[in-house]
Amino acid sequence: MLALNLTNDVSEVKDGLNTIAAFLGVKQNPNGIPLEVNRVDGHTLRYQFDGEKGLIEFHSKSSFFRLLNLWIYQYQQSGSFSLEEEEQFEKTGVMVDSSRNAVLNTDGMKTLINYMAKLGLNQVMLYTEDTYEVKEYPYFGYLRGRYTEEELREMDDYAFALGIEMVPCIQTLGHLQLALKYQYASHIKDTSDIVLVGQAETYEFLDNLIRSASQPFRSNRIHIGMDEAFGLGTGMYQIKNGIRNRFEIMNEHLAEIVNITDKYGLEPMMWSDMYYRFGSKTGDYYDLESKVPQEVIDNIPEVDMVFWDYYHEDEAMYDIYLAKHQAMNKKVIFAGGVWTWNGIAPNYGKSFETTKAGLASCKRNGVKEVFATLWGDDGGETPVLSALPGLQLFADLSYRKEVDEAVMAQEFEHNTGYPFKEFLLLNDLDETPGVMANNINVSATSKILLWQDPLLGLFDQTIAGHGVENHYQKLAKKLKVITGSNSDLTLIFDFYQQVAEVLSLKAEIGIQLKEAYDKNDQNLLRDKLADAKKLKTLLNELRKAHRAVWMAYNKPFGWEVVEIRYGGAIARMDTTVYRVEAYLDGELTKLAELEETKLPFSNPYHLGEGTHGRGLYQDMVTAGKLSGV
Repeated sequence: MLALNLTNDVSEVKDGLNTIAAFLGVKQNPNGIPLEVNRVDGHTLRYQFDGEKGLIEFHSKSSFFRLLNLWIYQYQQSGSFSLEEEEQFEKTGVMVDSSRNAVLNTDGMKTLINYMAKLGLNQVMLYTEDTYEVKEYPYFGYLRGRYTEEELREMDDYAFALGIEMVPCIQTLGHLQLALKYQYASHIKDTSDIVLVGQAETYEFLDNLIRSASQPFRSNRIHIGMDEAFGLGTGMYQIKNGIRNRFEIMNEHLAEIVNITDKYGLEPMMWSDMYYRFGSKTGDYYDLESKVPQEVIDNIPEVDMVFWDYYHEDEAMYDIYLAKHQAMNKKVIFAGGVWTWNGIAPNYGKSFETTKAGLASCKRNGVKEVFATLWGDDGGETPVLSALPGLQLFADLSYRKEVDEAVMAQEFEHNTGYPFKEFLLLNDLDETPGVMANNINVSATSKILLWQDPLLGLFDQTIAGHGVENHYQKLAKKLKVITGSNSDLTLIFDFYQQVAEVLSLKAEIGIQLKEAYDKNDQNLLRDKLADAKKLKTLLNELRKAHRAVWMAYNKPFGWEVVEIRYGGAIARMDTTVYRVEAYLDGELTKLAELEETKLPFSNPYHLGEGTHGRGLYQDMVTAGKLSGV
């Protein structure tokens, strides 16, 4: 524990320093190393040590904790130093998805905030579709792990001490399917996931949501969502009002929402995509031909526009879309992303390339606020803290004009206790043979091969000949060495090592079963039968490892969905054993599943060359209907 004697007025950072001292590995002691602390007005930040005494010149609480962390790192590396950074943005933060089943518990959120403080990030948004308490509606967030008002206040207090603004991020139009599925909401529903706009009862409902979501926080800002409302005005609204211009519907609804936020003294921001989708002939957010009529722009109420893009690697594309947004005469906020939502593993290659391009464009175009989204699409299978390499890059680009990746890697190891190259091994779970460099076309190979059925093999023809089984065998050995480390990240590496271990046997088992069956090679069939029996055990052990990391950081609600997937995988492996044994014993004359000629995977998620595909769980496990009418 490094002893420091902080001098000058430290009252602003005192509470935060007490909060995070142990995490930083320091303690305050009058006999410690003298460290002068000065608050400055400009955005140029300094941290120095002359061999006897140190200096930190910071601009805000969040920048102080970043500089203190860097000061400690440099002190441990060298005898003296004098370094500068420059804040590139006024706000730079993270949006955490707590709506796709994985709801961070308070300890999990505090752990993420600790890492954010080390990096100097100063804003955290909680994306909660229905996972916050609204006392007027008991079914809102029922059994979903919703946050209580007390939990939100506790997290807000913790973040505030470290200079991090916590902002509610909710939905006030679409993405409300789980909230609207109950009887209480039947009269305020347009389509299955969109509220019925233009109704007094709807705005009473949304007023309660906005009040409940915002009152636990110090911040007077709120993200009101409103993205991807594709069916706006096409359900019950159309029955009541006929076909209307959807730009007009959007502006009328937004005006009502802004009236509510004004009532509570809130400054709203919203995802911008629906304006551009309505202006596109194809409904594409990134359609270069999309046109938003000037009269529509003139009638948009006062709200900040959040431009979200984590898809492009070309700076010019961000320049074009930022110019389009700035033409709307609204404050523009940029949302990039660290790809925690691709499948069961993070995609660092895509994250790094889009972050570098997006933030470079933001700097050039005068954008003052940026944040990185950590979505959890399709069940929140990926642990949130796997995003740390992407957050390191996002933060460093927020304090430096350019980033030296070698320096970033060294600082990352100081921040996490893990070498950067070890964390990047998680990227290899999806960037397998047959996948292009940096996984730009977002192959979700590990999720595909973990969940796909061994007898049906929907992806077998797609991965055949690429040697993915051998790839996972090598990766499992590399990750095995790392799992001996001891930190708050150990459970994550334990989990991913076991993912690789399972895939080292499961990745090509369907291909091998089909080959042995077609050749009537009974010896090979018996070998694969032995692998299937082993996989039943390994899948169950993986379930337990995944459960351990989930429960460490998340509330228990939502885990049932992922556990059902494991149960399905284990049961289907059991049926594989049952049917192959019956065939080998002569009880069956054929295996109908292996009689089929396997076709390459095909659905809209298969995004071009250099990818094995991606999709939702339901697309990976069956060609039939998993649920529904």
